Formats: sequence, C-alpha cells, structure tokens
Amino acid sequence: MKRLAFAIGVLALGFSATTAARADYAVVMFKDGYCRIWNTGGNPIQPGWKYHWVHLKTWELAASKKHYAEAHHWCKPFNAHGI
Repeated sequence: MKRLAFAIGVLALGFSATTAARADYAVVMFKDGYCRIWNTGGNPIQPGWKYHWVHLKTWELAASKKHYAEAHHWCKPFNAHGI
C-alpha cells in the first residue's frame, strides 16, 4: 500500500512539473507616456497602468502591437538616443 501511495505521489509531481508555464504579455503605457512590453505571467492588471493589449501569447506579437501603438501616436515613440 505504501508503494502504491508513493507511486501516485511521484506521478502527481511528474504531471504538475510538465504543465506549461503561462507567458502572457501586455503592452503597457506608463505615466511618462512610453509604452513597454510587460510580461504579466497571468497576473491581474495593476492599478494605474493603461493597457493597450493584454494576453498576448508571444513577445514578437507584443512588439508588433507596441509599434502599432507608437505609429498611431497612442504612445510616445521610444528613441534610444533621447532625441
């Protein structure tokens, strides 16, 4: 009986370890007006953040939505040189 309980416990741990981690991305506009890609990880929306898109499955999709928001002047365009 102990072996059966141990085997069930090992199987339960194995199945829980193989479940995929949830990776949700969002395009978030902060108070400075710039949009950033944020890995929400399935967490609830934070108060005070303005979300343009949520529950995006890949970083590439979130990046394309961020560029779309910048092109439509919903967010300030990011300039690495500060110009």
